[in-house]
Amino acid sequence: MTDRSPVIRVTAMPADTNPYGGVFGGWLMSQMALGAGSLASREGQGKAVVVSATDFAFPGAMQVGDELSVYCEIAATGNTSLTITAEAIARTRNGEAETKVAQGTFKFVLLDEDNRPRAVDAAALSAND
Repeated sequence: MTDRSPVIRVTAMPADTNPYGGVFGGWLMSQMALGAGSLASREGQGKAVVVSATDFAFPGAMQVGDELSVYCEIAATGNTSLTITAEAIARTRNGEAETKVAQGTFKFVLLDEDNRPRAVDAAALSAND
């Protein structure tokens, strides 16, 4: 694992499971959306709403009690949008073993105070790098 900081870190609980006892993929996606949204709002310096979620894969599984870390980065910038990739990594509760459990891409549109799309401030994004 490279040296990077997660935007979300949370422990999977029993309420986060599917009917088969594994951690529900929808819960993983929601944690990834929260992380990506946090990055979009911070980098976009304001309100950002998700307009699409694509390219999801679930290459691994996690168990209740495992710690989930979500890592996000801006993959592309449009006129009013940010495309953000998210990667979810599970770490076993009682050790250091890590497994990639999900990955996907979110597109966010930045909104102004009237909830209308607003331009991405490329200068502000560059200043945050």
